[in-house]
Amino acid sequence: MNFRKDAGRLFKLALAFLFLFQTEHSFAGGFFIPVGFHSQMNMSLLAGDVHGSGNLDGMGGEAWFYQPFSSAVDASGNIYVADQMNNTIRKVTAAGVVTTLAGMAGVSGSADGTGVNARFNNPSGIALNSATGELFVADQLNHTIRKVTTAGVVTTLTGRNGVSGSSDGNPAALAAQFNQPYSTAVDGAGNVYVADSNNNLIRKITTAGVTTILAGSAPFADGTGTAARFRAPASTAVDTAGNVYVADSNNHIIRKITSAGVVTTLAGQAGSAGATNGTGTAASFNGPQGVAVDASGNVYVADAYNHLIRKITSAGVVTTLAGTAGVIGSTNGTGTAASFYYPLGVALDSSGNVYVADSNNYLIRKITSAG
Repeated sequence: MNFRKDAGRLFKLALAFLFLFQTEHSFAGGFFIPVGFHSQMNMSLLAGDVHGSGNLDGMGGEAWFYQPFSSAVDASGNIYVADQMNNTIRKVTAAGVVTTLAGMAGVSGSADGTGVNARFNNPSGIALNSATGELFVADQLNHTIRKVTTAGVVTTLTGRNGVSGSSDGNPAALAAQFNQPYSTAVDGAGNVYVADSNNNLIRKITTAGVTTILAGSAPFADGTGTAARFRAPASTAVDTAGNVYVADSNNHIIRKITSAGVVTTLAGQAGSAGATNGTGTAASFNGPQGVAVDASGNVYVADAYNHLIRKITSAGVVTTLAGTAGVIGSTNGTGTAASFYYPLGVALDSSGNVYVADSNNYLIRKITSAG
């Protein structure tokens, strides 16, 4: 089964319903929202129109999107969206004002440039360097990694436009190649990590643009460097210690890679799809797509084919944050009362709010523990 095909449907984003959760349970250094806690949820529409797809900047419901794929959040609460089928990068302020930062809607290409002069081809993953404000985009069908400044200046960091491959190397020599890179993550030193999905690799790009293989090959094994195996890795996230977390989608597991390239399975059973909560291999996932990690080392997972948002502690304890396994919907609510439809991405802001790219509902949803 290919866990990407449903994500390619042509749909519209309504950037949207802000979910404010309250809970009696809190833990030092982080927060925990158990399924079924008793609280009230407040909702408001941030931006977008649920009735159609398209491209339109504007305020709140005036704005239109077309197949949002992933998002990143800066310290000011601005949300950056890889608006995949529009081939653009959009910016949404905390007040819901939507603008196009780079790219031209409906026009694919690979040109570097500023604003509407730049081109993308199916931009998928997006990550923010919090120190510089620069965005790094997995430009999937161009097989490249692009950099976008706060002024909308787009350059190609590495990779060869339209040429797939798996070579490492220096971008000046056009040596590095990717095969449909799916997501990006940035560590505190500015290194970029890429889920090079069709190569079954996790790649690392230094600040000088030098690309190497951090870990991987196919189909599954823990180990160090190239001794480790992945199967269609879909997303990456990096913690403050430099550990990289991977949604190993077709293996149905979440992996952890140390800065030394040592790969272990944090949670899930390789090759076994399910929705069980538990610790380590006692837990199960079904085509996990997006991952994000907070300052306490908790990992949040968009468990796409279970239609769930899951949470994994640093000890590998898996719980369901929201949704009911196998139940498709767009219901607002708390814990199992809420429902999703193929959530593909998760992102965290500095306050611990969780943003969900609820793909087939055409929504970006926000979950907060603040109540």
